[in-house]
Amino acid sequence: MPDATFLRLPCAHGSAVGRARLRAAPEDFLVREQLGFEADGEGEHLLVKVRKRGANTLWVAKQLARLGKLDPRDIGFAGLKDRDAVAEQFFTLPARSAIDQWIGLGGDGFEVLAADRHRRKLKRGALRGNEFEIVLRGFEGDRPALEQRLQSIALRGAPNYFGPQRFGREGRNLAAAHAWFSGGPAPQRVERGFALSAARAAIFNAVLAARVGNATWDRVEPGDVLNLDGSGSIFAVDEINEALHERCATCDVHPTGPLWGAGAPATSAGVGELELRIADAHVELSEGLARAGLTHERRALRVAAQGLEWAMDGVDVYLRFRLTRGAFATAVLHELIENAFSSEAPDCGE
Repeated sequence: MPDATFLRLPCAHGSAVGRARLRAAPEDFLVREQLGFEADGEGEHLLVKVRKRGANTLWVAKQLARLGKLDPRDIGFAGLKDRDAVAEQFFTLPARSAIDQWIGLGGDGFEVLAADRHRRKLKRGALRGNEFEIVLRGFEGDRPALEQRLQSIALRGAPNYFGPQRFGREGRNLAAAHAWFSGGPAPQRVERGFALSAARAAIFNAVLAARVGNATWDRVEPGDVLNLDGSGSIFAVDEINEALHERCATCDVHPTGPLWGAGAPATSAGVGELELRIADAHVELSEGLARAGLTHERRALRVAAQGLEWAMDGVDVYLRFRLTRGAFATAVLHELIENAFSSEAPDCGE
């Protein structure tokens, strides 16, 4: 297995202010998926809302297929949610299933809460974001510093690092990418996707860590490609002016980093040079991603913790916030506690 340097990442707001226990119980890490749309009320699919505990998304999808006597490939979902948490998320399945009434059905670790007709199968990424309710148990650290750190995150956001889940338990997904790219056999289809995602995440995290190190992770720099908050819209910076600085300061737009593929990234000037240097430092991964046929994409370097609220009850810290799709809650927790990026931490991102 690779070492854990891909998760030893600098904090942007200063060193973590303490330690705490994550997911002492699954209920301490609650995530609610937000699609941003309602069921159509008609169509060839059912949009079902599922509450799961101690079960991962792929397993629940297979169980829904089994109950409905359906092909597992017919089950759609927008994002992966971690096993070691409580999650409310949506799936689609063909309305022609063997089940007439889905509400209340379930199995070990999951239950169907709602089901309505819908026109389209859910695709990966087809969600607005996720709402989190997290309890940090037994916080040990500087409480005034924790309060200040939370205020800073509410104002400026957090580095949009990929969390441990993307790399697999003990980095297995990244290890699979290294083995494949160094001449080993290609993984099977699902494992192949995990390996490619982990390789991209490692390069992205390295770029973001460098920009945290030089304090440009939340600033517009010459050559940047920017992302409009909460959307997939990106645009290159032609001219940096006061209005653009203000938009970045208020989290309306964010600098982006590379999801690596063939060719050169879309950035230029010093930003482009930095990304190419980091890709060269991870040449096995960058060249392997290019050979696999991936093309360059962009991801925001920063994520806004929308509606961030917090309270303390004794030594326990209660947090509530929303993140845009693709972001990981542990990226926010990493700015608070030093053990947020341990290999055992839940992520429940996407």
